[in-house]
Amino acid sequence: AKGVSNGVIPMGAVFVTKEIHDAFMTGPDHMIEFFHGYTYSGNPIACAAALGTLDTYKDEGLLTRGEELAPYWEDALHSLKGEPNVIDIRNIGLIGAIELAPIAGNPTKRAFSAFVKAFEHGALIRTTGDIIALSPPLIITKGQINELIDHLRDVL
Repeated sequence: AKGVSNGVIPMGAVFVTKEIHDAFMTGPDHMIEFFHGYTYSGNPIACAAALGTLDTYKDEGLLTRGEELAPYWEDALHSLKGEPNVIDIRNIGLIGAIELAPIAGNPTKRAFSAFVKAFEHGALIRTTGDIIALSPPLIITKGQINELIDHLRDVL
């Protein structure tokens, strides 16, 4: 929803392959292809926000930008391998996760401590369990990626 309406208005979307799409579209002519919806679905303001957001993605080349930055992000993120208590690093595109070894008897404590230290260093990160979850904006620069990774290295 955040990626469609900029997180301002609730909105969701589903992407499917052509094969799945065609499975819904091959029913009898009198059938509704994909019957679903509620009285509060398809809010015109949410749809307008979504269309505006998608136009911005296209006009500013943000999806291409994300695709171009992904290898740089991956290299930078994976440079944290070998830092204390890092047990796994994974990513896809500009999304990344750093899994930390849990503190015995205190699960989530290590990631929470990293969250606090990062905040003190001027970086806002999100944690879930003992995982640092990262999803930088599509407008992030290589310099900002370097800055974030430097903060994370200090935190870890």
